[in-house]
Amino acid sequence: MSLFLSQLFNGLATGLLLALISTGLTIIYGTLGVVNFAHGALFVVGSYAGFTAYGMTDSFLIAIVAGSLVALVVGLIIERGLMRQYYGRPPEDQILVTFGIGIILVELVRSIYGGISLSIPTPEWGQGIAHIGSLVYPLYRLQALGIAAATLALLYYVLYRTSLGLIVRAGIEDAQMVNALGINVKRTFLLVFGIGAMAAGYAGVIDSPIVTLSPDMGHRILVDSFVVVVIGGVGSFPGAIVGGIIAGEILSLTSMFNPAYSHVMLFVVMALVLIFRPQGLMGQEGRE
Repeated sequence: MSLFLSQLFNGLATGLLLALISTGLTIIYGTLGVVNFAHGALFVVGSYAGFTAYGMTDSFLIAIVAGSLVALVVGLIIERGLMRQYYGRPPEDQILVTFGIGIILVELVRSIYGGISLSIPTPEWGQGIAHIGSLVYPLYRLQALGIAAATLALLYYVLYRTSLGLIVRAGIEDAQMVNALGINVKRTFLLVFGIGAMAAGYAGVIDSPIVTLSPDMGHRILVDSFVVVVIGGVGSFPGAIVGGIIAGEILSLTSMFNPAYSHVMLFVVMALVLIFRPQGLMGQEGRE
C-alpha cells in the first residue's frame, strides 16, 4: 500500500511538472500556431543555466531565477530573430526551423558542459523526508509538487484574471480578430513565446535535483509534453494540467509493475484519446 501511495505522489509530481512544461508548449501553439520543437531544448538550457548559477552562488533560489531568465531571453531572441519570419509559412517550415534551433541549442550546451551527466544537489530546505500518515516520502519531491502547483495557479491567474491573459486567450481563439481590434499582436506573440520558454526553463531547474542533467534529456521531455498536449487538448490550459496529471500517473503507476511499458501505456492512452476524442479531453472541436 505504501508503495502504491508513493507512486501516486510520484505520478502527481511528475504530472504537474509535465503540465508546467506543456503549458508553455500549448500556449505557443494555441496563440502562434507554431509547433515548437525547440521547447525541450529550452528546458535543457534552463536546467544548465540553473546548474551554473547554483555552482556560483550555492543558492537554489538564484538558480531558479537564473534558469528562468536565461530561457526567457533565449526564447525572446528566437522569436525576434527567427520565428517571426515563419508565422505565415507552412507548418512543415516551422517544424523544421524549431527542430533545427533545438539541435543548435543542445549542441551548444554539449560544447560548453560536455556530454557527461551532471546534477544539482537537493537544496538544504528540501533535504530529508516527510511523513504522510504511514507513507515516508522525500521532502523535496513533495516541495517540487507544491512549487509546480503554485506556479500553475499563478499562470492560471495571469491567463484568466488579467487583461494580458484575456488578449492571449483571445489570440488562441482568433488571432486575426485580435489584430483587427488594433492590439499589437507582434508584441503579444513575443511575450507569449517568452513566457512559454521561461516556463520550460523554470521547470528544468525545479526538476534538476530529482534527475541527472544531460544535454539529450530534452528529447524525452519534448515527446512527453506533446503527448500531454494531445491528451489534454491543443491550446487548452486546463487541458495541459489534466493531461499532465494523467500522463504522470500512467508513467508512475505502470513503472510500479514494469518500467519498460510505462511509455507504451502512455502512447496507448494517447492513441485512444485521438480515436474517441480527437480534440483532446478539454480541447475544442474544430481546432487545427
